[in-house]
Amino acid sequence: MYAKNVLMLLASAVIGFGAAAADETGSFDKAMETLKMLQNGLPFNLIKDFQEYKIVATHYRTDKKELRYILANTEAFEALKNNRLPLPEGSKVVKIGWNVKAMGNFPDALEADEVQRIEYMVKDSKNYPADGWGYARFVKTDGGYRSWDKGTQGCVSCHAAASDNDFLFTRYQKLH
Repeated sequence: MYAKNVLMLLASAVIGFGAAAADETGSFDKAMETLKMLQNGLPFNLIKDFQEYKIVATHYRTDKKELRYILANTEAFEALKNNRLPLPEGSKVVKIGWNVKAMGNFPDALEADEVQRIEYMVKDSKNYPADGWGYARFVKTDGGYRSWDKGTQGCVSCHAAASDNDFLFTRYQKLH
């Protein structure tokens, strides 16, 4: 039952995010095209093709009561799937966080409600020699998104705890 609920929650999150971030033509909202991370200048639109990425894993943050699903571009997905670390240059890993609510028609289940944040990491050892990753976090606001004001140092220090896994908390979740 738990696995079924998680799959239903994930499916609703994936479908819902496409609608939340793109208009009916599938293009990024104009405000998102120019949004940049304040500290390092990484643009939101670096992940504008996220709909072509593959799902690598899902996480549930109990402290934030937030479902997160993790997507990876082709380079990152293939490396993660085959357990090849460090990930190759150009790898992109996107984390989308949703708050959850009870499903109205299935009370034993939760479903994604609203996007809370979108984060990504891009493997770029030339520009980010400390750990090889550039980090960006964009927080949902009433009118769209804003760059996370606490800066990338918070990302760097948190991800240091996963240094033995190329600074990734995520591992590929096999379906069988």
